[in-house]
Amino acid sequence: MKKSIFSISIGSNDFLNNYLLPVLSIGARVSQSPDAFVDDLISHLRSQLTRLYQLDARKFIVGNVGPMGCIPYQRTINQLKENECVALPNELALRYNAKLKDLVAELNDNLHGAAFVHANVYDLVMELIKNYDKYGFKTSSKACCGNGGQYAGIIPCGPTSTLCEERDKYVFWDPYHPSEAANVLIAKQLLQGDRKYVSHMGLRELRDLDL
Repeated sequence: MKKSIFSISIGSNDFLNNYLLPVLSIGARVSQSPDAFVDDLISHLRSQLTRLYQLDARKFIVGNVGPMGCIPYQRTINQLKENECVALPNELALRYNAKLKDLVAELNDNLHGAAFVHANVYDLVMELIKNYDKYGFKTSSKACCGNGGQYAGIIPCGPTSTLCEERDKYVFWDPYHPSEAANVLIAKQLLQGDRKYVSHMGLRELRDLDL
């Protein structure tokens, strides 16, 4: 356990499938303010990461939440123009991400012998979305695999979905997730340890760390 690296990528679904549901549904937006909801998520994550530490996990990379307002699903249901993003989901992501970075620093200070690396997934994905052509993509708005609307963002990828011909030319694979080609670029940036995207140390440093 102590030699393993634990990659934690969590939070988006708590917003998309809960807080960002329509107000009249069962989503937490009915009963909680944005800050209260974010604080609740951070509190639960602190408990779970501490629990992993107590089970002898020592090396962690914790990714923040990406720009949810720019995914094909949000673009489609909000009927946005090309290259527009929905403000509220991104604002919530930034609120959560700020507190997540503080949590990572807190755990580094308080959990003796552990190393927590913070991965700035939000800025990594936003870079690909804004400058997709620079990286060889032809769109950052439309899903490669999906159905519904201009951006194929309503129905998740499945047997009845429309599939693009060049999946390595799309930033998004389905209405929610980056494509394999996009994830390769994201992984390379995290491995290189650019301090714009990785805090405390790079992944190679984390791998070689003797704890």
